Amino acid sequence: MRIQKFMLAASAATLALTMGAASAQEVVRIGTEGAYPPFNVLEADGTLTGFDIDIANALWEEMEVQCEFVTSDWDGIIPGLLAGRFDAIIASMSITEERKQQVDFTEKYYNTPPAIAVPNDSELTEATDEALSGIALGAQSSTTHSNYAEEKLPSADLRLYPTADEYKLDIASGRIDAVIDDVIVLGEWLDSEDGACCKLLDTLETDPVINGEGAGIAVRPGEDELREKFNAAILAIRENGTYQEINDKYFDVDVYGS
Repeated sequence: MRIQKFMLAASAATLALTMGAASAQEVVRIGTEGAYPPFNVLEADGTLTGFDIDIANALWEEMEVQCEFVTSDWDGIIPGLLAGRFDAIIASMSITEERKQQVDFTEKYYNTPPAIAVPNDSELTEATDEALSGIALGAQSSTTHSNYAEEKLPSADLRLYPTADEYKLDIASGRIDAVIDDVIVLGEWLDSEDGACCKLLDTLETDPVINGEGAGIAVRPGEDELREKFNAAILAIRENGTYQEINDKYFDVDVYGS
């Protein structure tokens, strides 16, 4: 009987490792996009890197659970969570009232403002609705940044893209005149070879209604135990210095925000 129990336990452990199924240690599946540098990036070799990914790794180490990542297109990431493809979303998702109608959120784990970038030869000097009137403005669809443009910059000619990479290609090739996104995302791109085409025009004032309370971890409605585990882990890595180490690995500023 002892041998039989041992063999069953060993089989269960093997199944958890090979198939991602739950064993004695809880397995949490994390949905992320993999197309939003420097926060989450799917590398050519299939690995995931970025601030979101390192934060997720630190959180599940604090929570003492096994985790696995599942990549998803941004437009399908909330439906994927609700359908059970994964148990939580860690993908720079802003906590907004609109999204709270579909999912529950943890406390924020960072909060940074939006900004606008333009080509180096642009004659634009300010990021007001009047200045951007008729300007082709690119944004990733289904984001707080596209919502911001629709609400605050209605005179611009808003062009929506499935991913940030696609609007970057279009502004670099001259097909659009400006782009709006998180200031950190734009700054990382502008500092790279691919972003040499462009410059930062201005950082925009955050609107709490549109931009939300910062980026949080989304879970299915009613998953209160998992949400509180994440909250406790966020607090723990903030207090033990792990968060600061990850922050400093990627940024020269404190992205947690006030």
